[in-house]
Amino acid sequence: MSLKDQITEDMKSAMRAKEAQKLSAIRMLLAAIKQVEVDKRIIPSDAEVVGIVEKEIKKRRDSITQYTAAKREDLAANEQFEVDVLSAYLPKQADDAEIEAVIAEAVAAAGDGSPQAMGKVMGAVKAKLAGRADMTKVSAAVKAKLAG
Repeated sequence: MSLKDQITEDMKSAMRAKEAQKLSAIRMLLAAIKQVEVDKRIIPSDAEVVGIVEKEIKKRRDSITQYTAAKREDLAANEQFEVDVLSAYLPKQADDAEIEAVIAEAVAAAGDGSPQAMGKVMGAVKAKLAGRADMTKVSAAVKAKLAG
């Protein structure tokens, strides 16, 4: 079963269970997937669906930051719930040790431990950790490794 099919089944389950908040979050995700299908005229693969899920989670996290700054904890809590629902569709997250190992391997493969190698190293790291790690944190770790 493809990831999109799993999301659709989860939407049906949420409908049957009358879980309105979860249903809303899943419908927004399916709408984003449908938008990509229409815009690019493709049926997205599981990897592309994971990318869409990551993008939607990033939007929610940005909103949480804004709502928290505006002292709207009720709205931030709603966005956090949606992040939790959408996170279920991401692959198993890589732990810190695995991330460090991938970064070390990419730096060694680049052969250049200077900050100018950032793009080359991030390209290699992103290919291995896409969907399995927060790329903002990974970028900061790569930057620290290349600077030090």
